[in-house]
Amino acid sequence: MLIKILIVAAFIAIITSLGSALFHIVKHKDDEDSKKTARALTVRIGVSLGVFILLFIAFATGLIQPHGIGTRMHGAPTTSTNPSAP
Repeated sequence: MLIKILIVAAFIAIITSLGSALFHIVKHKDDEDSKKTARALTVRIGVSLGVFILLFIAFATGLIQPHGIGTRMHGAPTTSTNPSAP
């Protein structure tokens, strides 16, 4: 459960960082705001990379399990089209 809370918190941080960057791009035009925009986008990239690594580690260690469409397709029983097959 903790892993899911961390992932949701990271997604909220990504959205907040994007909003901050958008605010600094739209409202202000000086050099200081350009630096703030670059910093906000750098934070977003770092948090996104962290989420990717966290998801990979959580999947590899079994903390989370996939349950989407791809899992259902691979887990579905297959039928043989070859009439001579048992």
